[in-house]
Parts: sequence; C-alpha cells; structure tokens
Amino acid sequence: MRIKQFEIRGLSQYSYVVSSEGQAVVIDPIRDFDRYADYAKEQDLAIRYVTETHIHADFASGATGLAEAAEAELALSSYVEGPYRYSMEHRPLRDGDVLQVGKLRLQALHTPGHTPEHLSFVLFDDERDASQPLALFSGDFLFVGSLGRPDLLGDEAKQQLAHELYRSLHERLASLPDGVQIYPGHGAGSLCGSGISERAESTLGYERLTQPLFKLDEKAFVHEVLESLPPMPSYYPRMKELNSKGAASFPAPPPVSSRSPEDISKHQGNDAIRVIDLRRPEAFGGAHIPGALNIGAGQNLSLWAGWLIAPEQRLLLVDDKGENEEAVRSLAHVGLDRIEGFLHNGMPAWIDAGMDFRRTVQLSPKEVAERKPDVQVLDVRSDKEWQSGHIEGAMHISLGELPDRLDEIPKDQAVIAACGSGYRSSIAASLLQANGFLDVSSMDGGMTAWNHRQLPTVGD
Repeated sequence: MRIKQFEIRGLSQYSYVVSSEGQAVVIDPIRDFDRYADYAKEQDLAIRYVTETHIHADFASGATGLAEAAEAELALSSYVEGPYRYSMEHRPLRDGDVLQVGKLRLQALHTPGHTPEHLSFVLFDDERDASQPLALFSGDFLFVGSLGRPDLLGDEAKQQLAHELYRSLHERLASLPDGVQIYPGHGAGSLCGSGISERAESTLGYERLTQPLFKLDEKAFVHEVLESLPPMPSYYPRMKELNSKGAASFPAPPPVSSRSPEDISKHQGNDAIRVIDLRRPEAFGGAHIPGALNIGAGQNLSLWAGWLIAPEQRLLLVDDKGENEEAVRSLAHVGLDRIEGFLHNGMPAWIDAGMDFRRTVQLSPKEVAERKPDVQVLDVRSDKEWQSGHIEGAMHISLGELPDRLDEIPKDQAVIAACGSGYRSSIAASLLQANGFLDVSSMDGGMTAWNHRQLPTVGD
C-alpha cells in the first residue's frame, strides 16, 4: 500500500494517488494532470479509478481529463441536492459504495456540509485487517484544525449546510476510531476553511481532542462556523460551474508563442486583451507596460488571477526573461486558458525597443508616514488583517472588492496602496493606474515593514 500526496502551493490544495498491487486511484486531481500520469508511470501503476470528493470551487479539476487519458473509470458523487451537479458521464457513488484497488478498499462516506454532494473516502486494507479503517480522505469536509466553509451556495443554503456539517462531524464520523489518519483536501492558506493548520495530515482522535468546533453544541457550532468565514473569491461560482460540466483537458502546459514588443504594442487599448506582468513589485514599479496588471508569479498567482481576471479575457504575459511554464499552469488552475503569448525576452526587450513605459513609485514605510495626511492610504488587506491594526486615516477596501469599488477612491488626491507585504498593494496600484488614477504608489514591505519600524497603528 502506498499513499502519495501532491500539493499545489498557493491554492494549498492536496490530491492523492492511492495504490496497491500495481493499481491506483487518484483523488481530487487538479487540472494539469501530467503529475499523476508521470508518477503512475514511474511506479508502474495502472490508474483504475479517478474520483473526487465534491464539485470544487477554488480550482479547475482534472478528473475528467485524467480519467479519459488513463482510460480509467470516473467515479463521482451521485448526490444532487444542490444547484451544481455532475453532468459528464460517470459512475455514481453513494454512501457505502466501494472502489477496490488491489488489496485496498475505498468506501464512500457521504459527508455533506461544505457542499451537499460531498463524499469522504474511508480506506481499508483487506490484507492487514478488512474490518479496521486506516485512513479518511476527507476532502473539504474536515481539515487539520478546521472544517470546510458551508456558504458556497449562498446565504439561503448556508444555514442548512452548517447544520449538515455538524451532523457529518458528530454522526457520520461517529463509528470511525481515533486512530484513523486524516488526509484533507487543503492545507494552511486555503480559503475553503478558516484557520487551517499548516500540518498536512492528522488523526481523527487528535482533531476530536484539539478542534474547538468538535466541542460545541449544534447551535453554538452553527454560529461559530458562520461567523468565522474567510472572504470568498468571486471566481468560486465560476469554478463550480466549470467543474460540474468537466473542465477542458489540460494534461500539461501547451507551447505559448513569443510576441515582439511591436506586436504587443498593437494590442494596447484593446479591452479584450489584458497584459499581466508576472514580475516582483519592485521590478514592476521600476518600469512596466502601460495598463499592465501586476500579479506576480508564484504561489499567489492562481488566487488573484482567478479573482481579478475574467475568463473571456485574452492574456499577454510579461516576465523578466520570457516564457514561464509555471505561470501558465497557475492560470490554468483557475480556468484562464486564453494566453496569447509571452513578451519575447521579457521586459528588457520592451525597454530596448524604445517602447513607452510607466513607473509605480515604491515608498518605504517612513516615506509613507512623512507624507501623511496629504495622501490617501488605501489598505487592501482582508477584514481580519485590517482589524488587527492599520494606519490612521487609511481607507479599507480589500483587494478582491477593489474592481467594484474604484469610484469610492478620490482621483484628485495621491493614493498609496498598502497590504501585508507589498504583493497585493502592487496589484492594487497597477489596477488603479490601469483605470486612470494618475498619482499612485505602493508601500514596499507592507504593514509587516511598517510594524517592524514600530510606526503607529490604530484598531478598527
């Protein structure tokens, strides 16, 4: 028996290949599924089943594409109480149904709450002890240190789903012993739950002992779960719709064409095309293509690109050197496929070609403090971060809400964007500049640097 965990950083997503005697099942695969196929080839495994715990909201699933490529059976939840339901051909799974892989049994356990159709999978090893469960692949129902959010289907459904979550926790898990290993669908940083631990796995007994939510009665549980909800990215409903139908196959990043500076300049002013600058904030601040949106490559690209970019937009990408395969993967993770090309040889080629460029001033915390109160500080952190302490006189609009609230920001005053580290504030500053704000800068190092300098803050 072998359990292989795959992690997608940024989305903090976990998927699994469970194998025995040359057969395997893949649980919750992400869209670029070459990683699972490569692993199966290395381990000489035949992928017999592809399954997932629920219709995902935060990333594009690779279940349909992988099942087709591997000639495996696609096995998905048959529960259809909610507005989203699987429409592709699949083997329907109900509570108690079994997927047999070698000497291993994966038994479906209906655990609604995060979503109505949610399944967890209980693992048994027939060779060791056919009656003793070894592990639970808990998807977005049970995390290490937390539980899945119940509000993905809107305000009307969240109360009922919160009660279902309580019953899943106390009734549907009741027969499982404390020693069962927990393999969750997400780790720390995911917005599918609040306060998820950094640990990648746990045991059911440890979660029962340490999670405060296990100890609350149903009324208090529902109140606490709904009060502690993290912000919901606006692209989540789009992902659920996409995954209910099956995302287009994306086994690996396709070749992306190189575009000359002259070619890219022809598209400036075309609202159907968005230039995404993948560089760090300080590089973007030094020089960038006018109108470009700065979403730096790395673990946060998927989240913020999904949140801020419409799926129908065609994308031109800019990096320091040119092509960036990981960035293409990150965009595909949230269904952003319409990539027109990369700037050939990166931003230096744009400057060498004599093309027009813009700057975004990066200010130190000391410089920001010296310029107050003659500027408008725009804090784009989350509500929780804002409440923990912010610059006096700052305006608070979280980054995800910013595109819809631009008219609240004064255009006749200098604006300094601020966040936790400088990453989000650079996105915000680029968004403001692209929408006609002329005097915009970003605080380098964010509130982390501000607090290191022991500059004053106020509470909410």
